[in-house]
Amino acid sequence: MSKTQNTNLLDGNILKSLISFAFPVLLALFLQAMYGAADLVIVGQFADTFEQSGVATGSQLLNMLTMVLTGLTTGLTVFIGDCIGCKKPDMTGRGIGTGIAIFTMLGIVISAVLVLFSNNIAAILHAPQASFIQTSNYIRICGIGTIFITAYNVIGAVFRGIGDSKTPLITVAIACIINIFGDLLLVAVFDMGAVGAAIATVSAQGISVLISIYMIRKKELPIIFTKKYIRFDPPCLRKILAIGLPIGLQEMLVQFSFLFIQIVVNQMGVVQSASVGVAEKACAFLMLVASAYMQALSAFVAQNNGAGEFERSRKVLFYGIKTALIAGIAMGIFAFFAGNILASVFSADAEVIACAHEYLKAYSFDCLLTAILFCFLGYFNGCGKTLFVMVQGVIGAFCVRVPVVYLLSKIEDVSLFYIGLGTPISSVVQIMLCIIVYRIFRTKKGCMGCFSEVEKA
Repeated sequence: MSKTQNTNLLDGNILKSLISFAFPVLLALFLQAMYGAADLVIVGQFADTFEQSGVATGSQLLNMLTMVLTGLTTGLTVFIGDCIGCKKPDMTGRGIGTGIAIFTMLGIVISAVLVLFSNNIAAILHAPQASFIQTSNYIRICGIGTIFITAYNVIGAVFRGIGDSKTPLITVAIACIINIFGDLLLVAVFDMGAVGAAIATVSAQGISVLISIYMIRKKELPIIFTKKYIRFDPPCLRKILAIGLPIGLQEMLVQFSFLFIQIVVNQMGVVQSASVGVAEKACAFLMLVASAYMQALSAFVAQNNGAGEFERSRKVLFYGIKTALIAGIAMGIFAFFAGNILASVFSADAEVIACAHEYLKAYSFDCLLTAILFCFLGYFNGCGKTLFVMVQGVIGAFCVRVPVVYLLSKIEDVSLFYIGLGTPISSVVQIMLCIIVYRIFRTKKGCMGCFSEVEKA
């Protein structure tokens, strides 16, 4: 990589630097959302509702695991970004090697659990009886590809940490294209339903990782790295896990709260089960800008804090909130008034589309709220305040979202609009916590210094 590409987060106009870095992240997340939605879209258009319900429930679980892995690898992104800011290439290489060792082991364990216990997991998720086999098969086959999901997240974390958001964009674009063609072939042509969608997903993941490794070998990186670094380096391990574990745990608990919604709705029937799956996939697109800013801010703040530019880090937070709100307002209006159009992309069933629109109306309020919340979370992640990120996530998920959804589900003939309200209500509480904590720490010099102590260790 050129010097300009490595240092653009540390120099120049803050807003311009943020947008130029966040835009490839946004495109990558869009393609990743397309990648995740392709199964549900194509199964919804070319297979029965029970097949779609199986994919909806199974993909919710896989999405939870993916988000947990993304959260864990954020620890690696922040570690690398801080080391780049401190100009410690050898330390960066040691951290990457440790990350590879951690996530290889984790990927193997998760894959084994999903493959061996897919039936038990489908039962825990209360998969509707009509779609139980489809749910179990989808989980089992996608479980085989978990090691590829893990590898992709590690590679993406490394590149975001060094300030390169374009390479992950290319790799996810390739995976998305392969998955779509695979779905069309196996589902639309060979009528393989949920099983075909799962096979296409795993195949695309594997090919994407191979291409990513090839691209890494061709790039000139601002690090020192050899195979001997692939081990559990204790100082690096402690730093990466200190940041990544709270984020990963928070993502797991937050995503479990969304999985809880799916479990509650599964007991309402196959149509409702498919509808929430459709709405959640649609929400992934509605939240793209906020999600991109969260990832971009983590790397931006980590690099600038590592270089001692704490005021620059604070300014980028508010630039992020202001610009993300513009997109949030637009997405919220679209979700409320035209959510049925978005839902129709994922399903041909009129009843599913109508129910999904009701759910999306509730989510329209969250489009505005996440524009603020996700920017705060990206800032706190970059500062290393991941314990707080975990705490606010747990409070939002288990003290607000889960109880609200549970209580509202007890209303007779409750619509999915009321079920969906649990999410924006929890976001309000989480934003209030973020503002309080930011005000506490804003008088301090910075959130987190350089990892020079790791090198000494």
